[in-house]
Amino acid sequence: MARSTSSTKTEKINYFEDFEEGQEFEHHWGRTINEGDNSLFSTLTMNANPTYFNADYAGDLGHNGVVANHLLAFNVVFGMSVQDLSEAGGAFLGVEGLKFHETVYPGDTLYADSEVLSKRESESRPHQGIVHWYTKGTRPDGELVLEYERKNLIGKREYNEEGGQ
Repeated sequence: MARSTSSTKTEKINYFEDFEEGQEFEHHWGRTINEGDNSLFSTLTMNANPTYFNADYAGDLGHNGVVANHLLAFNVVFGMSVQDLSEAGGAFLGVEGLKFHETVYPGDTLYADSEVLSKRESESRPHQGIVHWYTKGTRPDGELVLEYERKNLIGKREYNEEGGQ
């Protein structure tokens, strides 16, 4: 039997009304960071820290090889959370309390989980609200690699269904 080559669009957008304090999200399938990711990210961001591209140097500091760029690890975890948390759009209001707990190496797979800490109506934008999340990045065994909090303006369903902005 032949596989279907047709596709269907599936929208997975959460609007302001969909979030509840204490709600937890286990974000999609995870992401393995490879050496190419690390080298390209470090080069494009002009990060000259030799632990990100020199195995001998990293080894002299006690690492098991080249270290994955810390901001790459952060961006991988952050990126996994977008589909569930902020894909509906709205202004990104920043990251707070970013903490790196464990070194990440090329070959490590990271997973992301988030919890809604709070939400409130926007005083200046009645068509949006502010949602505050806590997100953690872990290895497959649950070891905490990094954690942070972030906030976004998130559109309200009724306004988005009417086609407004």
